[in-house]
Amino acid sequence: MTVSKVSKSDKRANSQITQLLLAEGIRRDRNLDYTCAVYDEDYNVIATGSCFGNTLRCMAVSHAHQGEGLMNEVVSHLIQYEYERGIYNLFLYTKCSSAKFFGDLGFYEIVRIEGQVVFMENRKSGFQDYLNDLAKTRRDGDKISALVVNANPFTLGHQYLIERASRESDVLHLFIVSEDKSLVPFHVRKKLVIEGTSHLKNIIYHDTGAYIISSATFPSYFQKDDSAVIESHANLDLSIFVKIAGVLGINARYVGEEPKSLVTGIYNQIMSAKLPENDIQCIIIPRLQSQGQVISASNVRQALKEGRFDEIKSLVPECTYKFFTSPEAGKIIAGIQGTDNVIHY
Repeated sequence: MTVSKVSKSDKRANSQITQLLLAEGIRRDRNLDYTCAVYDEDYNVIATGSCFGNTLRCMAVSHAHQGEGLMNEVVSHLIQYEYERGIYNLFLYTKCSSAKFFGDLGFYEIVRIEGQVVFMENRKSGFQDYLNDLAKTRRDGDKISALVVNANPFTLGHQYLIERASRESDVLHLFIVSEDKSLVPFHVRKKLVIEGTSHLKNIIYHDTGAYIISSATFPSYFQKDDSAVIESHANLDLSIFVKIAGVLGINARYVGEEPKSLVTGIYNQIMSAKLPENDIQCIIIPRLQSQGQVISASNVRQALKEGRFDEIKSLVPECTYKFFTSPEAGKIIAGIQGTDNVIHY
């Protein structure tokens, strides 16, 4: 049996893949950019797997064909596909009960949330190497804080939160989500964050790398409902963050209040409970407002989508406004305007 690519236009195969995944307790993930399948002699799908970026996802074998080595074939095919497009550091998320199987295929555990999810990669020392690099930036002080921003795009709200954290801290480790799945590319987000905070002198900037991901791309396929997805993502992210905090001496984490976001609301609740258990203070800052409305990146994206640049000027720092009124931003604005929904909940 061979493993074959499944095109998005192959309705029969895609329907069978969806049914196979459901039969194995997996919901088909919305974030997939490549899918493969193994067929039986009647051209029925009996095994499948997919990729999204540098992650392997939605892998399953028909119950009637388990024990035939098909999952090994699927994983090997996906790894080869990733290698051919120049992606060598690979990740996967799996049920706790499946972690040993993937360990036998050359994946190593980064962090485990019992009863929920295991996060794994194909480099034995990958996460430790990341921590070792971070440790080189460690600075001493009484209050060593951290802040994680996506800044999609960088707003006055982000600037206000960073200024507050910087003012109240001896050192502020500012992590910029480097996962490039946002409407505003990472290199632009990073540039604007650094420009808009250049007046603050106690900040150490970090790319998050592959170990801190957004809720938008956290896999949902083996979680029972949306709340379970949010909880699993929060617990996994916090477990990784606690390890990062250990090497940097971080004892406080700042987050922005998100009164309109269900996802962030649940995330902040979990963070408020879990961080103090690890001697890390969780400081939730009310969001900056403009004309009675909370300033959010979602509102800025909506204004960009609708071409309301006068409104944008009151929501973003000068560096962000200058960028989005320059020719350089043309392609990004076109992408935002071509997206059906730019509001994240």
